[in-house]
Amino acid sequence: MIGAAWNLLLGLAWIVLSGDFSGGNVLAGLIFGYLVLALIQSQVPALDGYAQRLPRLICFIGFFFKELLVANLKVSYDIVTPPWYMKPGVIAMPLKARTEFEIAFVANLISLTPGTLSLDVSDDRRVLYIHAMFLHDEVELRQGLAELERRALALFH
Repeated sequence: MIGAAWNLLLGLAWIVLSGDFSGGNVLAGLIFGYLVLALIQSQVPALDGYAQRLPRLICFIGFFFKELLVANLKVSYDIVTPPWYMKPGVIAMPLKARTEFEIAFVANLISLTPGTLSLDVSDDRRVLYIHAMFLHDEVELRQGLAELERRALALFH
């Protein structure tokens, strides 16, 4: 969080010093601010890991959009074709997420993906109950959801 604030301040300084408030210049200021912080992060303990978060975020967005596209195509195909191939069911997925924010983030990502819906979290917050439209292979579904959770949690650590 501190790194993002410093990046915004450096970007704002770039805009003020250049005197140009165009979209391209704002983006350039943020990029230069990010590069400066990436270069000095080893000397400033509060910035530890800041430069690694942006590449992880970009990779996660690409991964999530790919999963979203595949799930949309699967659901669309099942709706358009006369014999439905869905096999709905509910599974219990063990969670690695521990904080309320992490659990909510993972549950919402799962619910955003067509064909899956987060139903409930156990009282001890260690299990997430998920409804899936296509429960042909429970092990494969769990592995896919665990990979989504692993990548989502990597954004925060």
